[in-house]
Amino acid sequence: MSANTIKKAESLAKNGVVRVEEDLYQVKSSSDTTKSYFVTSDTCECEGFKNFYKFHHGRGLKANCSHLEAVRIFEKMRKKSTA
Repeated sequence: MSANTIKKAESLAKNGVVRVEEDLYQVKSSSDTTKSYFVTSDTCECEGFKNFYKFHHGRGLKANCSHLEAVRIFEKMRKKSTA
């Protein structure tokens, strides 16, 4: 994952993620303030996630995007604050 994607994810994790239920989050778009995406622990409805395999086919990578990474960072921060 690129440094730019991680940077976007960190920013989103701080103020762009809302936990809707156990494994469902709503994450703001980093490029369009009028959009947000529903994200689970391993899927996202954004175009980047949908097109991941088109661009990385055959490399053995698991699909990812800044929204999915933001949820992972958000959960780490949440668990850390309750510990």
